[in-house]
Amino acid sequence: MVTAPLAAMMLGQLGAEVTKVEHPVGGDPFRKTTGGDYSPNFIAYNQNKTSVQIDLTTAAGRARLFDLVAATDILIENFRPGVMDRLGFNADAIAKVNPRLIHCSITGFGSDGPYVDRAAYDTVGIALSGILHLYLDPTRPQVYGPTLSDNATGLYAFGGILAAVHAREKTGEGQRVELNMLESSIAFVPDAFAYWTQAGTSYGPLSRVASSQCFAWICADGHAISIHLSVPDKFWSSLLDALEAHASLGKDPRFKSRTERVGNYVSLAEELEKIVRTRPRAHWEKVFAEHDLPFAPVNTIPQVLDDPQVRHLGTFEAAQHPTKGDIVGIRNPIRINGVRAPVVAPPALGEQGQQSSTGRPVEPMRRPA
Repeated sequence: MVTAPLAAMMLGQLGAEVTKVEHPVGGDPFRKTTGGDYSPNFIAYNQNKTSVQIDLTTAAGRARLFDLVAATDILIENFRPGVMDRLGFNADAIAKVNPRLIHCSITGFGSDGPYVDRAAYDTVGIALSGILHLYLDPTRPQVYGPTLSDNATGLYAFGGILAAVHAREKTGEGQRVELNMLESSIAFVPDAFAYWTQAGTSYGPLSRVASSQCFAWICADGHAISIHLSVPDKFWSSLLDALEAHASLGKDPRFKSRTERVGNYVSLAEELEKIVRTRPRAHWEKVFAEHDLPFAPVNTIPQVLDDPQVRHLGTFEAAQHPTKGDIVGIRNPIRINGVRAPVVAPPALGEQGQQSSTGRPVEPMRRPA
């Protein structure tokens, strides 16, 4: 799982000093997904951190981690339940060396139950929670899209940790934060469960987009554009004006009310696309903007970096690594008093120190200011 790295990275982006503990042999497995020890997978989740190498299977390594625990504010780990206890880092042991520690434990399914010993990765989380059902074609199931369960769990962990910091300021006592991928994923799609428990409606891949009146169409030049009408009737009227379609669609009994437009979503999407396909995307961007419609071009990943609003926000920032050159990172979207921390390149394995063969820590390497 990459849940713990995401939560830690966000803390680092807020200015916290984050130390990543890695095994001396190879370090984080995500380092090597594309060869070498600095893959895009690793870079994505490990900016604004430092790295130390510790072998927790040795007594010297465990002693070194206890030293770190004693001197730190927050410990984040996503081992399976029982691993920390077997290593000697149970709640009592941790409290003894640092009674103010905030310990965040992230698991796949919780601390007990029938799935407690199972392995968990992102696809397991989206499948078990029902999220994958909302994306799959049931006749030809194929997993698509970005990491969802991992990232959702990391975000909930981040929020839980900040709440625990606030509680500690009031009580002076350490806090234990526990969450799991399954429940975090379920919590990430509350509308689907509300429709089932309150209305008996089982959500499918088109349920939300029909209800929210979301569309994506191919324009005459082959580029795609999307629009999200949501609930206000004014956006439907504005769309009809923009498309100059009042005479046809505006009087079609299938689409006269929002309820009918939701119920006939597929037919409506097809009729709208016939019109949009007659002009290039630049035309529709201009017209939709003039009619104050909630729209966007469907950007590819490279196009996102060049989008005028993204460039204006300064979302991406290049950070210099001492051996890897410029590393482009995503800045934390959270601003506090208008300020956010700069991107710091992810660390090389053991860049800030390592455990020697004798078990004594090696002098840390200094990163450039």
